[in-house]
Amino acid sequence: MVEKVRTVEDVCCPFCGTLCDDLEIDVDLKTDQVVEVRNGCQIGTKKYFSSNPSDHRYTKPLIRKNGEHVEVSWDEAIDKAADILVNAQRPLLYGFSSTECEAQSKGVELAEILNAILDNTASVCHGPSLLAIQDVGASLATLGEIKNRADTIIFWGSNPVHAHPRHLSRYSDFIRGYFRTDGRNDRYIVVVDPRYTHTAQIADKYIKVNPSEDYELIQAIRAMLRGSDLDVKEVSGVPIESIKELVDILKSSNFGVVFFGMGLTQTLAHHRNVDTAIRLVTELNDYTKFILIPMRGHYNVTGANVVFTWNTGYAYSIDFSRGYPRYNPGEFSSVELLMRDEVDAALIVASDPGSNFPAAAVKNLFKHPLIAIEPHKTPTSVFADVVLPVAIAGIECEGTAYRMDTVPLRLRKVKDAPGECLSDKEILERLIEKVREKMGE
Repeated sequence: MVEKVRTVEDVCCPFCGTLCDDLEIDVDLKTDQVVEVRNGCQIGTKKYFSSNPSDHRYTKPLIRKNGEHVEVSWDEAIDKAADILVNAQRPLLYGFSSTECEAQSKGVELAEILNAILDNTASVCHGPSLLAIQDVGASLATLGEIKNRADTIIFWGSNPVHAHPRHLSRYSDFIRGYFRTDGRNDRYIVVVDPRYTHTAQIADKYIKVNPSEDYELIQAIRAMLRGSDLDVKEVSGVPIESIKELVDILKSSNFGVVFFGMGLTQTLAHHRNVDTAIRLVTELNDYTKFILIPMRGHYNVTGANVVFTWNTGYAYSIDFSRGYPRYNPGEFSSVELLMRDEVDAALIVASDPGSNFPAAAVKNLFKHPLIAIEPHKTPTSVFADVVLPVAIAGIECEGTAYRMDTVPLRLRKVKDAPGECLSDKEILERLIEKVREKMGE
């Protein structure tokens, strides 16, 4: 029975890119365990409870000996990890999207010292968005502006009901804003998706586009926006009349926004999908105010892109092998490197490629020395040669994270980490110190 609790207010949730910052967490003073989470979605709430003691939580450093993980001291684990990285010819540092910005900056420093490959999860999600923005720019805004001003909202290739559960209630749909005092009744919601998702079920207009034909549909909308008549009955499975109706809705809005997800970035045209979506938004600004925002998944993948960029000039897929940063997605992206078996050691930080990468890439990842900085058992950490237990950022240590609209927010510490866990930043600092020592710097 819980007798006394400590309540931490205005907590920023470290789950998805929405970074809800209104959570209230009750912590048992006696056991230092989370006992209640208020205002969080179901997934965010489970993340807080995952910090409580469990069989799958790492609390001490582990090294693989004779095929089994054995507990060792931090000094021995750091020394072993540094040996692996220093002796590698082409090490890969991957992940960084579910940790604080301070650790991400240390990751860049370590990659530069090692002449390593540095990558984050954008290479398998919104990397095409970054490529498109580099090509043609983008009209952006904060989620606060959308909450207060937007009356037309398009979810293209995204399903926030499941991926960002509180997005609708905090920023885009049900929430009352300064100029949208009637909340949902003041907004018109459009969903473009091949599947009739749960988000589509609450939309005012659902457009079913054929899989991987988003590019053609966006180009048709652009053509109609310019006054062209299309001599066809449908485009991408969407009737011409429905497209005309959508164009009229977009032109007549006061403030519109396109929220796009991996349904746009990871289908056939990839960054060209986003490229033409950005151009559509630019052209809509001849008639009204329109912006777009990528629906970023991991809570600090935006921060990883920002931190990597201010340190190296590039957001992801960075190669330091020549002593300076080079950028070439596809050549220096993690999946492609592993598929070609060009990596001979890997440090995985706050990520689980073992359960997400293609089987051939995972096979090549696991056959080389592997270090995992991870709080829980995952398919990646189970096969790691060194496991470094970490405090969960935003729960057991503080830091900084960037919301999907690139607004930085402070992550608060709610409780202490179990056992001998250190923060990602502390672990990487110790690795940097040991690597410099072994390299004679």
